[in-house]
Amino acid sequence: MSTVQVVWFKKDFRLSDHRCLMYASQKGPILPLYVVEPDYWALKDTSYRQYLFLRGCVEETIEALKALGASVAIASGDVVEILKSLQKTYGDIELWSHQETGNDWTFQRDKAVRNWCRQAGVAFHEPLQFGVWRGSKIDRDNWAKQWDALMAEPMVSLPKDISFVEHSENKTMPSPEALGLEQDGITTLQPPGRNAGLKVLNSFLYERGEKYRTDMSSPVTGESGCSRLSPYLAYGTISMRETYQATQKRIAEVAAMPKAEKGTWAGSLSSFVGRLHWHCHFTQKLELEPELEWLPMARAYTGIRDDGDDIAKLKAFAAGQTGYPFVDACMRYLRATGWINFRMRAMLMSFASYDLWLPWQKSGDVLARLFTDYEPGIHWPQSQMQSGVTGINAIRIYSPIKQGIDQDPEGLFTRQWVPELATLPDKVLQTPWLSDIELSYPSPIVEHKEAAAQAKSRLWAIKKTPEAKEEAEKVYEKHGSRKKPRRRTSSKKTAAKKAKADKRTKTKRTAAQKNAQKSAQKTAKKAAQETADVS
Repeated sequence: MSTVQVVWFKKDFRLSDHRCLMYASQKGPILPLYVVEPDYWALKDTSYRQYLFLRGCVEETIEALKALGASVAIASGDVVEILKSLQKTYGDIELWSHQETGNDWTFQRDKAVRNWCRQAGVAFHEPLQFGVWRGSKIDRDNWAKQWDALMAEPMVSLPKDISFVEHSENKTMPSPEALGLEQDGITTLQPPGRNAGLKVLNSFLYERGEKYRTDMSSPVTGESGCSRLSPYLAYGTISMRETYQATQKRIAEVAAMPKAEKGTWAGSLSSFVGRLHWHCHFTQKLELEPELEWLPMARAYTGIRDDGDDIAKLKAFAAGQTGYPFVDACMRYLRATGWINFRMRAMLMSFASYDLWLPWQKSGDVLARLFTDYEPGIHWPQSQMQSGVTGINAIRIYSPIKQGIDQDPEGLFTRQWVPELATLPDKVLQTPWLSDIELSYPSPIVEHKEAAAQAKSRLWAIKKTPEAKEEAEKVYEKHGSRKKPRRRTSSKKTAAKKAKADKRTKTKRTAAQKNAQKSAQKTAKKAAQETADVS
């Protein structure tokens, strides 16, 4: 019998552009495998909503493979023990699984699988799922070029003569309750699976996405204006390459349109491609340094918030009962839907870290459980960025009041999700403590300006130390983006005029002017280093 090719599905629930299936089909009969891992679902960053979405993806994949005459082996337990059992049953096996950058639990599990494969003489193949590289394959200075080249590679499809292995592992996916998962407040879960993902991709590229560049900032417009593709990418029902190439195709179509029909599509699609790039850029950070799930990028900030481990504040934050209406509206919306736009995710983490001075690991776990689209490689580096512990990013403190006024100017979102304030007039909606109306709503858990000032002071006390500055250089070398910012292009004529003017200016510049320039540069550099109170 030919060597059995075990294709282990993890977060790649699709048949299209599935390199494991395609490569495995060239070597022998395939045994599709999915393993339910109870220990994984007992972790502090996993949840009921995530399992519901994943189970829907698995079940749709089972049906898609059934149409090809195959059945998925559903097993439960420890992956290594299951692989041992398969080797005992089938003899020679090879293992295929897309490379995963997950949390530390999946990292340790994958290491255990690799070690067993090495000892058992089983070849283990891990094609790339995203534009994220390991070990010696990482070229940080040319990472963006590598990413572009990978995304441009042709998508793969299954051959018509693919063969599968018959098996007796026919368990069904267990209920979330059977795994000890309790209902977590989700009321509106995005439809799981590939078919739903393709519909969302198509509607974004051809209907909803024209104002993406502006709509993505607010939860009011973001619900329809954002791509909403994050859970489908997280669970691999559509591939990153597929998404990128579909977007490039749409960009070409827009470019060919008459000017009057283009609208704002070009700018929005360009912004979206940038977000796809960021997806992998942030995931690469965790792949390079798995410890970022619990250790700050700049180790000088280790333990800075240990004295702020306040359970009451953490519970108020998680429940949307902080006394800041827009923060609470966002938390309640997230709890009900499993999704919120990126800017509001940043604001929530910023509020927890600066205003409440909570350890980012604790508030990060709260948010991770609420995200249906939880992607550890994005979530933990972002949690650190919004907590001021990377050493290389500005300390961004969002004003919860100003964000509410700017992002929800009519108060519709706030009133919907904080109905206790439905009768308040607009002028005090984001500051209900200034109202004379008696409310069944908590007072602010902290005073924002005072808490923000204290947070800035404590962070800057570390940031300006020689140790922190030295670490910041190391962090940039390891994790910093090398991608140059895009610049506006000018016509050749304008460029030539500018070059001549620059040359004349340079020739006439006096020593005094040079000194003035140096002084201005120092001032600008200092200003750039100042903490940003983000609007």
